Amino acid sequence: MSLKEVFAGLQEKINADPSKMAGVTATYQFNLSGDDGGEYNIVFTDGAGKVNEGAADNPDITISMDAGDFKDLVNGKLDAMGAFMSGKLKVQGDMSLAMRLQSLLG
Repeated sequence: MSLKEVFAGLQEKINADPSKMAGVTATYQFNLSGDDGGEYNIVFTDGAGKVNEGAADNPDITISMDAGDFKDLVNGKLDAMGAFMSGKLKVQGDMSLAMRLQSLLG
Protein backbone atom coordinates (compact mmCIF):
# COMPACT_ATOMS: atom_id res chain seq x y z
CA MET A 1 0.00 0.00 0.00
CA SER A 2 1.42 3.39 -0.98
CA LEU A 3 1.62 6.34 1.36
CA LYS A 4 -0.88 8.17 -0.85
CA GLU A 5 -3.35 5.29 -0.31
CA VAL A 6 -2.74 5.38 3.46
CA PHE A 7 -3.62 9.08 3.59
CA ALA A 8 -6.67 8.50 1.37
CA GLY A 9 -7.77 5.91 3.95
CA LEU A 10 -7.23 8.45 6.73
CA GLN A 11 -9.44 10.93 4.86
CA GLU A 12 -12.14 8.24 4.72
CA LYS A 13 -11.83 7.66 8.50
CA ILE A 14 -12.13 11.40 9.16
CA ASN A 15 -15.20 11.67 6.92
CA ALA A 16 -16.80 8.56 8.45
CA ASP A 17 -16.62 9.74 12.07
CA PRO A 18 -15.71 13.42 12.42
CA SER A 19 -16.86 13.39 16.07
CA LYS A 20 -13.51 11.83 17.07
CA MET A 21 -11.84 15.16 16.36
CA ALA A 22 -14.72 17.44 17.43
CA GLY A 23 -13.51 20.67 18.97
CA VAL A 24 -10.03 20.34 17.44
CA THR A 25 -8.76 23.12 15.24
CA ALA A 26 -5.18 22.26 14.39
CA THR A 27 -2.77 21.51 11.58
CA TYR A 28 -0.82 18.25 11.70
CA GLN A 29 2.34 17.98 9.58
CA PHE A 30 3.70 14.53 8.69
CA ASN A 31 7.32 14.29 7.51
CA LEU A 32 7.83 10.69 6.44
CA SER A 33 11.23 9.46 5.32
CA GLY A 34 12.53 6.39 3.53
CA ASP A 35 11.04 4.45 0.65
CA ASP A 36 7.70 5.93 -0.47
CA GLY A 37 8.22 8.82 1.97
CA GLY A 38 6.84 12.30 1.60
CA GLU A 39 5.20 15.24 3.29
CA TYR A 40 1.50 15.37 4.10
CA ASN A 41 -0.64 17.47 6.38
CA ILE A 42 -4.10 17.24 7.84
CA VAL A 43 -5.99 20.41 8.70
CA PHE A 44 -8.77 20.01 11.27
CA THR A 45 -11.36 22.72 11.78
CA ASP A 46 -13.74 21.80 14.61
CA GLY A 47 -14.03 18.14 13.69
CA ALA A 48 -13.86 18.41 9.91
CA GLY A 49 -10.54 17.34 8.45
CA LYS A 50 -8.81 17.64 5.10
CA VAL A 51 -5.74 15.66 4.03
CA ASN A 52 -3.28 17.55 1.84
CA GLU A 53 -0.03 16.56 0.17
CA GLY A 54 3.01 18.73 0.93
CA ALA A 55 4.16 20.95 3.77
CA ALA A 56 1.77 23.05 5.84
CA ASP A 57 2.36 26.65 6.84
CA ASN A 58 2.82 26.94 10.62
CA PRO A 59 1.68 23.46 11.74
CA ASP A 60 0.62 23.03 15.37
CA ILE A 61 2.36 19.66 15.52
CA THR A 62 4.93 17.93 13.34
CA ILE A 63 5.22 14.15 13.32
CA SER A 64 8.38 12.66 11.82
CA MET A 65 8.98 8.98 11.19
CA ASP A 66 9.88 6.39 8.58
CA ALA A 67 7.10 5.89 6.00
CA GLY A 68 7.09 2.11 6.58
CA ASP A 69 6.71 2.59 10.34
CA PHE A 70 3.90 5.08 9.73
CA LYS A 71 2.05 2.53 7.60
CA ASP A 72 2.48 -0.04 10.39
CA LEU A 73 1.18 2.51 12.90
CA VAL A 74 -1.95 3.25 10.84
CA ASN A 75 -2.54 -0.49 10.27
CA GLY A 76 -2.28 -1.29 13.98
CA LYS A 77 1.00 -3.22 13.66
CA LEU A 78 2.98 -0.59 15.61
CA ASP A 79 1.96 0.96 18.92
CA ALA A 80 2.22 4.77 18.91
CA MET A 81 3.54 5.03 22.48
CA GLY A 82 6.06 2.25 21.87
CA ALA A 83 7.19 3.92 18.64
CA PHE A 84 7.58 7.24 20.47
CA MET A 85 9.52 5.71 23.36
CA SER A 86 11.86 3.83 21.00
CA GLY A 87 12.56 6.95 18.92
CA LYS A 88 10.78 5.71 15.79
CA LEU A 89 8.18 8.47 16.17
CA LYS A 90 9.27 12.05 16.78
CA VAL A 91 6.83 14.79 17.75
CA GLN A 92 7.44 18.53 17.73
CA GLY A 93 4.74 20.84 19.06
CA ASP A 94 1.62 20.20 21.11
CA MET A 95 1.80 16.69 22.59
CA SER A 96 -1.90 16.73 23.51
CA LEU A 97 -2.65 16.91 19.78
CA ALA A 98 -0.61 13.74 19.27
CA MET A 99 -2.81 11.96 21.82
CA ARG A 100 -5.99 13.15 20.06
CA LEU A 101 -4.67 11.88 16.73
CA GLN A 102 -4.07 8.44 18.22
CA SER A 103 -7.81 8.11 18.88
CA LEU A 104 -8.50 8.91 15.24
CA LEU A 105 -5.91 6.48 13.89
CA GLY A 106 -6.78 3.70 16.33
